[in-house]
Amino acid sequence: MKLIKILSLILIIVFNQTIFAQSNQLSSGPMPGYSEMKEVAIWLQTNTQADVFIKYRIKGTKVEYLTNKVKTDKATGFTALLIADTVEPGNTYEYDVFVNGIKEVLAFETVFKTQKLWKWRMDAPDFSFLMGSGAYINEAKYDRPGKPYGGEYEIYNAMADEKSEFMIWLGDNIYLREPDWNSWTGIIHRYTQARQTPEMREFMASTHNYAILDDHDFGPNDSDRSFWNKNQTLKAFELFWANPSYGVGEIKGAVTSFEYTDCEFFLLDNRNYRTPNRRKTGEKTQMGEQQLQWLFDNLSSTYAQFKFVVMGGQLLSTSETYESYSNYGFHEERQRIIDFIYAEEIKNVVFLTGDVHFSEVSVLREEGKPIIWDITSSPLNSGFNDNAMDQKNTLRIPESVIMERNYTKISIVGNRNKRQLHIEYFDSSGELIYELDIVPEF
Repeated sequence: MKLIKILSLILIIVFNQTIFAQSNQLSSGPMPGYSEMKEVAIWLQTNTQADVFIKYRIKGTKVEYLTNKVKTDKATGFTALLIADTVEPGNTYEYDVFVNGIKEVLAFETVFKTQKLWKWRMDAPDFSFLMGSGAYINEAKYDRPGKPYGGEYEIYNAMADEKSEFMIWLGDNIYLREPDWNSWTGIIHRYTQARQTPEMREFMASTHNYAILDDHDFGPNDSDRSFWNKNQTLKAFELFWANPSYGVGEIKGAVTSFEYTDCEFFLLDNRNYRTPNRRKTGEKTQMGEQQLQWLFDNLSSTYAQFKFVVMGGQLLSTSETYESYSNYGFHEERQRIIDFIYAEEIKNVVFLTGDVHFSEVSVLREEGKPIIWDITSSPLNSGFNDNAMDQKNTLRIPESVIMERNYTKISIVGNRNKRQLHIEYFDSSGELIYELDIVPEF
């Protein structure tokens, strides 16, 4: 009897060690990235060089398909981008990760979804997405002395519970620090350290993810096109996210777009082409002429019901402080964007913005002209600005100002004649703070 108990105990120990060894092969991920009707991207990172692939199947079925196989290596941060390309529209797929031929044992569900084929067949499906900026994961030996700047990581648990179709990371998704931004080793360290956070890792596995970058992903605070190491920080951005593209046509940078049902999202890069804030002579631009014309072309040609323009700093705010387009001499380019929307009579343009460490909704209404919205969501779990009311933004909805850590959920609901946006802000525990409905112009 004792021998049986001893053997059973040994088997249990061996089994547990095997599970630990398997699950320890992944440094972070898996994370679903872009989702299309016939293709989905899944990102992951291993601890050391390894061969990785994914097996996937329609949820509840047994027929399995394989992604491409990738050998991770140190030069690319041991990251891998795996493509599921044997998929059909409107399905939910379960998947398993294999590292060096061994199935990883994970503590959370792994699924991805393909977009529905709906045009000419039905009204656009309802959907929701989350957004936020400012994700700071503490690391005491490299942080500034004093009170930790990051906190309330439980916000990512609350976000995972939302079960939204995707997340848009609005920049400052990591915070490069002094030991980080001047070397490839430092940059990779910062991404890796952030992605290993259990709460963030589980949330990122729970939904599809899209991202833009802002100054703290790009380099030092307020960094711009002059930053010497911007090529490496952009390369790292590409390696650690799974966007549809990194640049469009001849335009380089963290620029891309995607469609989701009857909406289109234009993800902009406000750092690679940005004139230094304190430069007093010459042109002042955040986007650069090529990127600006690309945006203008798309806004004027899209058939989307809502046109979401995603960028790091606020567009509409009239406050000449912090990361507002009205500040640092960028007001002329701000007005140029507004004037273009007016001249082309483009309705239902909604800017999704972050960076300022508080949240608010701004709206520009001029008689006889399209209404323009700016929904600011900041911060997720970095430090927050408790002086937002002192910043004189004449276009804000006063009751929308939030001066605590928060995230935003936007739901697009209703049939073609009653389509609307439902905007909800939640605190770190998932409690509703503020909500607002936007009815489209027809």
